[in-house]
Amino acid sequence: MAGIVLLTCALLSFATTITGQGQQVFLEYMQGRIGVLEERITQWHDQSSRYSSELREFKNKVLTLLENIEKERESLRNEMENTNVRVDRLEREVDYMETQNPAPPCVEVDEKLTELQNKKKKKYEKLTDCSDTISQVSAMKILKRFGSTSGLWTKDPVGNSEKVYIFDGVGNDTVFVFSRMKEFTLSSSSRKAAKIKLPFPWIGTGHVVYQGNLYYIRHEQDNEFQVIKFNLANKTVVDSAVLPIEEQVPVYGLSQFSYIDIVADEEGLWAIYATKENEKNICLAKIDPSNLGIEQMWDTPCPIENAESAFVVCGALYVVYNTKLPSRSRIQCVFDVSGTISSENVPIIYFPKRYGSHSSMKYNPKEKQIYAWDDGYQIIYKLTMKSKEDLD
Repeated sequence: MAGIVLLTCALLSFATTITGQGQQVFLEYMQGRIGVLEERITQWHDQSSRYSSELREFKNKVLTLLENIEKERESLRNEMENTNVRVDRLEREVDYMETQNPAPPCVEVDEKLTELQNKKKKKYEKLTDCSDTISQVSAMKILKRFGSTSGLWTKDPVGNSEKVYIFDGVGNDTVFVFSRMKEFTLSSSSRKAAKIKLPFPWIGTGHVVYQGNLYYIRHEQDNEFQVIKFNLANKTVVDSAVLPIEEQVPVYGLSQFSYIDIVADEEGLWAIYATKENEKNICLAKIDPSNLGIEQMWDTPCPIENAESAFVVCGALYVVYNTKLPSRSRIQCVFDVSGTISSENVPIIYFPKRYGSHSSMKYNPKEKQIYAWDDGYQIIYKLTMKSKEDLD
């Protein structure tokens, strides 16, 4: 543009040397040429603006396409991972079923329903000679207040380990471990604890440490719950299984965050759960700790309503009840898998009044004590036992 101005100035200076008719013609010629140049400059400016606008639109379209492609790629990747997990679980369950069961007969029946019915009908064969039942709660000891209002704490009842395991909250992936009870009691925070990072987060407060392994509940898709067997020594997943239970509901009316409660007693491991099919009463299952298989199942008469926790002692399920406004918790329903005792011949057993309601109660068969979590307080209940034969 500056060059055109200089050229114009030079031509005008040249025009001053021309006189008369020639000067007028020259000026008209120059005005025409300058008009053509201005028109071309305007066209170039318009085309440049249009190209810039089209380039921006093209760039935005490309960015949008790239974002959509990335989202679709991530969605496909998640679907592939979920499919791989389900296929792997299905293959393991099929392998297990093939090794444990003979070829099915050629009849049109619901095999899963038949299997569950058989496990509920067969007589339970005790593994030990344990015949104790709870006589009373003889003492209560409040250790401290640690963590959230809901959680659980426990020890391994098998072996000589004194480690204390803390599960803070109803959904997390980090377990705090104290080397002994005194260290946990005197510690002011979790900084003195060792930490175990789990491969999957847990849900609820239905976990247990047994024979050096952690058995905990993982929530999967489609409202499925998986039991994870995690070795605490080498920090690896030993096994996992989805229990043959459909349409699960919270097992305790006052603790809606727990769908499966894995507990230990003198006989081994048990699963306390509830289903939509039998949503009014609690169910019980015996678990094989080696492979997480269900050995036997029972429908109990113990209602879910107002239940806050439960545990098993010598093959008998004790369900603890409360009210929505926290009061004294009490054992109000007992179900013995051997049929020796029932709620009718066991008196209601009250726990000492505390702060709120229990989010977990873990029975330790070695110590005959219950490790309870009550509104963030860690409590030990000492139990007094008597023989089932002494019941009236």
